Amino acid sequence: MLRILAVIASAAVLIGAAVYVLACPCGPVPGLWLFGDRATEPVDDWAFVNDAGLCQLQVQTWKPHTLNLNCMSDNGDLFVSCSNCAGKSWSNHVLTKPQGYIKAGDAVYPVTLARVTAASELDRAWAARAAKVNRGSDAPRPDHWWSFQLTSR
Repeated sequence: MLRILAVIASAAVLIGAAVYVLACPCGPVPGLWLFGDRATEPVDDWAFVNDAGLCQLQVQTWKPHTLNLNCMSDNGDLFVSCSNCAGKSWSNHVLTKPQGYIKAGDAVYPVTLARVTAASELDRAWAARAAKVNRGSDAPRPDHWWSFQLTSR
């Protein structure tokens, strides 16, 4: 009986690990690698992400770290953002390891991330976010809100 329980427990762990690797990020649970068609040509105009819904971003922490987040474009430039970003591990790792991948639709694009610090550029990203999610255009941009501009590599 114990042997059967051990086999069932082992199978459950393997299935859980497979789901984690293949299906996540799942809500607040980060995933590992992004799966999808790898883009080979650089992108000059990211306007298509405004029709893509959430994007998935893979950055390198001590392991690949993939998460769902808003991505938005303004004038062809690509931005991702987060609230309370200073306390999140992924955003702090990007400051020292800026290479990553973003998935929009079915394609995965290699990108370099740069934190936006100029108020005018943060306001531009905030307005692009508000337009994409269709809310918050009249709300002031919070100080804890960070944005990163992404470029193809």
